Amino acid sequence: MQPSLHFFTPKHQSLLQTQSPLFTCKFIVNPAKKTVPRNPLPLLSPPAPSRSPPHPEVVEPMVQRERSNVLVPQHPNYPVHLNRFQKLAAVALDKIETSVIMRLEKNHVLPKMVDPAVQISGNFAPVEECPVHHGLEVVGRIPACLRGVYVRNGANPMFAPSGGHHLFDGDGMIHAVSLGLGNKASYSCRYTRTSRLVQEARSGRCMFPKPIGELHGHLGLARLGLYMARAGLGLVDGSHGTGVANAGLVYFNGRLLAMSEDDLPYHVKITGDGDLETIGRFNFSDQIDCPLIAHPKLDPVTGDLHTLNYNVLKKPYLKYFRFDKFGRKSGDLHVDIDQATMIHDFAITENFVVIPDHQMVFKLSEMIRGGSPVVYNKNKTSRFGVLQQNDVVGSGIQWINVPNCFCFHLWNAWEEISDTGDKIIVVIGSCMNPPDSIFNESKDTFRSELSEIRMNLRTRQSTQRVIVSGMNLEAGQVNGQYLGQKTRFVYLAIADPWPKCSGIAKVDLQTGKVTKFMYGTWRYGGEPFFVPDKKQTCNRNRNEDEGYIMGLVRDEKKEMSEMVIVKGSSMEQVAAIRLPSRVPYGFHGTFISQEELRRQVI
Repeated sequence: MQPSLHFFTPKHQSLLQTQSPLFTCKFIVNPAKKTVPRNPLPLLSPPAPSRSPPHPEVVEPMVQRERSNVLVPQHPNYPVHLNRFQKLAAVALDKIETSVIMRLEKNHVLPKMVDPAVQISGNFAPVEECPVHHGLEVVGRIPACLRGVYVRNGANPMFAPSGGHHLFDGDGMIHAVSLGLGNKASYSCRYTRTSRLVQEARSGRCMFPKPIGELHGHLGLARLGLYMARAGLGLVDGSHGTGVANAGLVYFNGRLLAMSEDDLPYHVKITGDGDLETIGRFNFSDQIDCPLIAHPKLDPVTGDLHTLNYNVLKKPYLKYFRFDKFGRKSGDLHVDIDQATMIHDFAITENFVVIPDHQMVFKLSEMIRGGSPVVYNKNKTSRFGVLQQNDVVGSGIQWINVPNCFCFHLWNAWEEISDTGDKIIVVIGSCMNPPDSIFNESKDTFRSELSEIRMNLRTRQSTQRVIVSGMNLEAGQVNGQYLGQKTRFVYLAIADPWPKCSGIAKVDLQTGKVTKFMYGTWRYGGEPFFVPDKKQTCNRNRNEDEGYIMGLVRDEKKEMSEMVIVKGSSMEQVAAIRLPSRVPYGFHGTFISQEELRRQVI
């Protein structure tokens, strides 16, 4: 297990504090104006004692908490244990990086999708860690059923990139809003102390390549070769993972797990005070040694956690397995696919696992030709694999073609019986077009349309229809108590103007009716998270939308961040919690109740 910060020796503790990176403050409101220096930031210091937040009227403005994306990387701080040869080699490699690779990168025009000036500007720019602030201002009343902690993950690069940077490349930071009795709330945010982050903090700069922003073409190969040389010389250690843990969050079997597709999950503890501490890289008690995708599925009936692992280098390209509610792992099931494929999400039903095999594939050979290893394969037909959950060898998987379909996220799936007695698998997802919109620039207008896909297991035929047209809907979920069962409602972010989100859409899947909650002018948020009212059990005699939706919102004009709570049945706001510092736009979150926290594994 990788130790958390609190297990470092005093020598390492001192090293991390004294070698913290020096950042500047950038005026994003008018970036052409000026840049002013900051004091060194103790990013990896232990959690500070709790303190009351400043009065809401004097909350620090965004421009004073902004970190520039135009900084020159810090001078290297070599580990003290290096021998003379390693130090000489380190200096030589640094010279190659600064004099050759970085010089060539500066002459290369970056596309917007990997241009740091675009990807980490405004409220996408990173922030400092924030210790626990208690006594936050609450407008309205926090519902009594919401006692616990809402946590949301996101990318927050510690160091300014020297080359390309994609939004997905940033270091993972979790934001936590704790909700207690008496309408009280607190907030904190912390980096997840990945092996990568800790090593780069010790070195004082980026040492690992950014998988999307930097690994393009010949310069990407140079970056990869530089990393391999440093690893071979013992200057960096990739044996404990190279992931950033910035995407998904799942609370399973007493542990909060931070996920990204490039590594094992990281176990993060929520303290009694509402702070966050990284316990370390979590291998499910030595049961796994491979990365997991960012969206495992927690079955609300059995308590099982279903997940996938994909490999971009060698077969088997894809594995499925699950953990029972006690954390015991099933055997690996190799899913036979012909190409290494990006599979960010999947779905489960009562009896099946539904696995997309879409057109976004990995071709490392494209880097030799000067391109990106993430490729939109237009000659490939998208399909879904339907696998029985009790299939132990995978021989019974049924592949059904669903042409012109790329769902980066799937919201739910269930089983139905047709009028002719055929079993139908229904999948609800947001179909993205062009499929490579997240990774490449395109002249085509971006669309992410909520769609229904129906697959007949007897005929192996499929149909596809758009449920809501003319509206980009991305990031969201259904009532988790009904995951894998037929649902009526789905709650999604209105992704407009892309990539910002201007509100929440509650979609009635039976009628197609959309009920909106808009954040307001200059206000944008992210993924809405639905928390069912625990007093309502999962049965058809109760309303599926009895619960509350929560999410983080930024007012870009007033320079204020808050968490909003919206009633699921009426889509009206019931409370807003003013946060003491800026919260960047991020990725996925979850809610952990007080009852679940009492069973937290320490």
